[in-house]
Amino acid sequence: MSAVEARALTKRYGDVTAVENLDLEIEEGEVFGFLGPNGAGKTTTIDVLLSYKQPTSGEVELLDSDPRDRDVRREVGILPEDFGVYPRLTGREHVEFAVRSKDVDADVDGLLGRVGLDGEGERRAGGYSKGMKKRLVLATALVGEPDLLVLDEPTSGLDPNGARRIREIALEENDRGATVFFSSHVLGQVEAVCSRVGIMQDGRMEAVNSIEGLREEIHAVSRLELTVAGDVEAAAEAARQVEDVVDVEHEDEVVAVHCRRGETKLETLDSVREAAEVVDLRTREKSLEELFAEYTGEP
Repeated sequence: MSAVEARALTKRYGDVTAVENLDLEIEEGEVFGFLGPNGAGKTTTIDVLLSYKQPTSGEVELLDSDPRDRDVRREVGILPEDFGVYPRLTGREHVEFAVRSKDVDADVDGLLGRVGLDGEGERRAGGYSKGMKKRLVLATALVGEPDLLVLDEPTSGLDPNGARRIREIALEENDRGATVFFSSHVLGQVEAVCSRVGIMQDGRMEAVNSIEGLREEIHAVSRLELTVAGDVEAAAEAARQVEDVVDVEHEDEVVAVHCRRGETKLETLDSVREAAEVVDLRTREKSLEELFAEYTGEP
């Protein structure tokens, strides 16, 4: 079953097209990263998927149902980028309100403790810091163990410990069986938790794939460094004979090999071992941040 599906989704504001003919399918049980530079149409896409805004054309389904369906909304937990709290209500009262709205049983204290607000539930939310407010809204999103958890810029405004806890919760919810939609500009956070990512640019989906799949799509070059004992020149020449090796450098006892495919590194290692003893190796793949820059045309 698809947790999220958009077909030929388009959203226009007058003469401006924010999202154009977007197709997207997120499978049940995956952690999906949603990326795009400012103005790419990411926020509009999320608003349409959640039925906050209606599409100009196209179709959307959440959990194989109309996203406007009340029963479906009970199965979706949302941490929006632009969120608000009720200043006069306590943290506990916020979570209790979410429990009543979804008509479920929930451990309110347990939810507050899980997001790092243990002992803060009796304080009015108006006195919370920005990070505490974000944690509180996350607690309300977790009410009822939703089948789909939508996290829009979940780590912005949080300290490193808070950001790490968000990542842990995303993975915990996924382990429980939830689908997690993780939208963020912090690409290191996305790379740490997501099994697949989608990259938007100018209202269109430029790519949808695993991070390794993105590397293969653009033939991203990875670097393999081999420390050898013996004839370094012979080791370097052996590396040059491997198909899809782009470049080979050597200095002292280190042979640096630039490869087009992941499999090329293994083939290179086998080839070099025939010429010299390999005593150490290191690899470096292009990060998601570097891949994102290539897909979006940024320098």
